[in-house]
Amino acid sequence: MHDDVAPDSARGRGVTDVRRRTLWWRAALLVRAAPLAGALLAGAAVLMAACGGGSGSGLSTALDDSSEDDHVSISDSLPDAPDFPGGHTWFNVGEPLTLEELRGKVVLLDFWTSGCINCQHIIPDLKRLEDEYGDALVVIGVHSGKYDREQDDASVQQAILRFGLEHPVVNDPDFIIWSSYSVNAWPTLVLIDPAGKIVGGRAGEGIYGEFQPVIDKLVADFDAQDLIDRTPIAIDLEAAAVTSAVLSYPAAVFADEAGDRLFIADAGRNRVLIADLSGALVDVIGSGERGLEDGIFAEASLNEPQGLALSADGSTLYIADTRNHAVRAADLETREITTIAGTGVRAYRAPATSAAGVDTELASPWGLLLRGSTLYMAMAGTHQIWTLDLETGTVSAFAGSGAEGIADGPLAVATLAQPSGMATDGTTLYWVDPESSSVRRLPLDGGGDVSTLVGTGLFDFGDADGEGLAAQLEHPAGIAYANGLLYVADTYNHKLRTVDPATLNVVTVAGGDGAGFHDGELGASLLSEPLGMSVAGNLVYFADRNNHVVRTLDTASSAVATLQLTNLSVIAESNQDRPLTVALAGQTVAPDATELRIRFTSPAGFHLNSLAPSELALSSSNTPALQPEEDIVTWATDEETVEVVVPVNVETGEAILAAEGSVYYCRTGDEALCLIANLQIALPVTVDAAAIERVIALDYELSAPAVSQ
Repeated sequence: MHDDVAPDSARGRGVTDVRRRTLWWRAALLVRAAPLAGALLAGAAVLMAACGGGSGSGLSTALDDSSEDDHVSISDSLPDAPDFPGGHTWFNVGEPLTLEELRGKVVLLDFWTSGCINCQHIIPDLKRLEDEYGDALVVIGVHSGKYDREQDDASVQQAILRFGLEHPVVNDPDFIIWSSYSVNAWPTLVLIDPAGKIVGGRAGEGIYGEFQPVIDKLVADFDAQDLIDRTPIAIDLEAAAVTSAVLSYPAAVFADEAGDRLFIADAGRNRVLIADLSGALVDVIGSGERGLEDGIFAEASLNEPQGLALSADGSTLYIADTRNHAVRAADLETREITTIAGTGVRAYRAPATSAAGVDTELASPWGLLLRGSTLYMAMAGTHQIWTLDLETGTVSAFAGSGAEGIADGPLAVATLAQPSGMATDGTTLYWVDPESSSVRRLPLDGGGDVSTLVGTGLFDFGDADGEGLAAQLEHPAGIAYANGLLYVADTYNHKLRTVDPATLNVVTVAGGDGAGFHDGELGASLLSEPLGMSVAGNLVYFADRNNHVVRTLDTASSAVATLQLTNLSVIAESNQDRPLTVALAGQTVAPDATELRIRFTSPAGFHLNSLAPSELALSSSNTPALQPEEDIVTWATDEETVEVVVPVNVETGEAILAAEGSVYYCRTGDEALCLIANLQIALPVTVDAAAIERVIALDYELSAPAVSQ
């Protein structure tokens, strides 16, 4: 469960104890199977009081043994599920859904908020249930955002894209749907049967094992009564219209000034890119496939990597492989990846002292910081900081009780809140706790207490400079140290701020009112959810997540600039984005047609990219009717439009001309965002003796990117 419960002032009701939070509705599942009933109710009596890594409670249901058969009964005594009110924004569907039109399907509501690590943890369970039950089950995400910035439609859309959600999502910014179901914690799951009745619900993680038996029973019994509707709902994915940037939701950077290298955690593509500090790409770590495979860079797999750290000799890059709950080591000389901590399974408790790293479960490791042979790991999923001894390969808990909060004090007693980015001045460990919107610190040697520089509570956040506890941040996720100051990525405020560790003075140095994409000095620059940061010289490099770029802040002038990535051929073969399928209007040409004219036009404010040659593979479904004389066409230009002419041979008949490949183009101006359009274009061609047109024209206008403008 996330953040224990929403406070009374924000949600309009109080919750007095753990059990009451768990059993928060009166619902019924009429099942005769006693073992299942016992398991469900036994788990319902215990629920962790905070988002401290626990798996939550058992599925809360009520049982009725009065049924005369083994089927789930359709009873008017069960509470009706409240339908979705109008006026809400829906995603991944063309039209808003209603529970009435979903009759005949099992419906699973997922109440979530995008910054909640525990909400993120259950996504694989939801996907597993969707895959298992197909069109008999509909998962609907109800996004009831904790933070005001999370409640914006644009922010919800970015979260859907970032997490790869393919089920319907409704934005519930005013907690109307949340309140109608008496929800009071993130994440919470509510199960509705095919008759539109509430079956039960559960707050917390580890949902598959609790919900799968109940869904299985519902589907089987309603199916036996011919009451399951397997007609697919009309899905209209947000991702279908997104143009691909070179980076996809970059999460972190590490600047190696001595080696002139910049490491970029390209989380959305499950890889780490290596460039020089000017942006020229030199290598790729990871195949781009989602997975936990060790091996050479081109074959090994990662899963949304976040924090990075580099060995003192520059030969090994350490990677927080967050969704794999693992830490990986990339040997930059042999070009091989090895797992050095984590098993791929999410941990729910701290390890025993000096436990073997490769045998120990981790919980969404986020930020990394290396000092000597000790690798500090921000363990977001258990609200703690752990250490990995690189000499012995053992892990230990370092700070945090495991409960979520903002209590200062001794290392084992203090409470943290989803620790993320980390930094140091050589003696003090600093980090940001996004879920308490705070900046915290403790001595690196562990000889003192945890203390808070900025932040006051789990639900205290805002957008204000000031001194110490008078200043307010909103879900900060990145931090770096330079020139006696802490540079903080104030993520949901779309700003960079400095914090003076001596005076606790907080000052905005980049970003404006709201999200955007604009370079310039303070007052002109606009950012969109900045994250991980690293310093080289007078530049702070940072990942600007929702703009899909790396940017720099000049510490002297506070000027923000976008780093243009070049030498894109390094990543061309490893790009794993799904292609956009385009069906063009059919054309009719004469039998003496001799040319195929291919024309690509960039959107307003963009131009084609000569630094990354674009390529299309041409083929025909019916070679007697249409045969291009070239199988591959390429071009490299910085113009806004390109035209390529290919000789063709035609005969009377019909064919589909297919053009598949990647087209590279960039934004014009200082904010040099570069994009990749992966395309599968189909052009129907008819060769008719009555036609007079002698040129086949394949014209395509590239799309503007889905980033902040």
